[in-house]
Amino acid sequence: MTRTQRLSIALGLNGLLVVGQVVFGLLANSMGLLADAAHNLSDIAALGMAMMGVLVSRRLPTAGRSYGWHRATILAALANGLLIIAVTALIMVEAIPRLLNPEPVEGGVVVGVALAATALNVAAALVLHEGRSDLNMRSALLHMSADAAASLGVAAAGLVILLTGGFEWLDPAISIAIGLVIGVEAWRLVRSAVDVLLEAAPPDIDLAALRAAMADVDGVADVHDLHVWSLSSGVRVLTAHVVTPDAESLIAAQEVGHRVRDAIEQPFGIAHTTIELEADGQGPACLPDTDRHVPD
Repeated sequence: MTRTQRLSIALGLNGLLVVGQVVFGLLANSMGLLADAAHNLSDIAALGMAMMGVLVSRRLPTAGRSYGWHRATILAALANGLLIIAVTALIMVEAIPRLLNPEPVEGGVVVGVALAATALNVAAALVLHEGRSDLNMRSALLHMSADAAASLGVAAAGLVILLTGGFEWLDPAISIAIGLVIGVEAWRLVRSAVDVLLEAAPPDIDLAALRAAMADVDGVADVHDLHVWSLSSGVRVLTAHVVTPDAESLIAAQEVGHRVRDAIEQPFGIAHTTIELEADGQGPACLPDTDRHVPD
């Protein structure tokens, strides 16, 4: 199943969920349900941005954008993270007065709707989970997982209210607690997206190990001016100068360059490499750029 198909299914589930939560949240006078509906409403926008990011990233490179549109998914992830933070802050602002002055809540309605919402959010999260580190899909999955946890918390609070006939303060309290947890995760997502946009080295790449792997290739005397960054979660780029003093010809030097590329592409997940070859500090050749296909 492609990313677009996964996102489309999650969008449909969330559209149905928001309508139900708003209607029953008003009937039950539940801040928890309305807060959960707000999260799911933000999910609809977030999933839409995630899908747009995927579609734009498929556009072919142009003369003006030679690396293509891979960063579109990162921009979508950044927007989603900021949206989560904004919605969470709004919910907490609304919940604090309710915490100080609790209002009656229909616990039975809250439990039923919240459990149904939990099931739908879990289903959407399972659809979006694909075992890849794509930040854009991770942002969408974070929305679904956070809302599943929020719905479960709302159901627990509703159950206590239903069984005891009191403790109405639990309804806004659970919204605040879940908002704090979601806010922390959203901040981590924003920070990861910003790192990609600032062309920081991928956090899972050990630069010392990468340099050592290149230097260990037969014919390589030194590696310098090494740079590695990400265009998106699945597309990594590397540039480096490799010294090959023993190469007797341009062809021999290029063979060393190809061996260096082969030594790092799979182990370190490098999709695009540009290696400049040098002999005693002089650059006789530049190994042509190479691209590895990144699946949808």
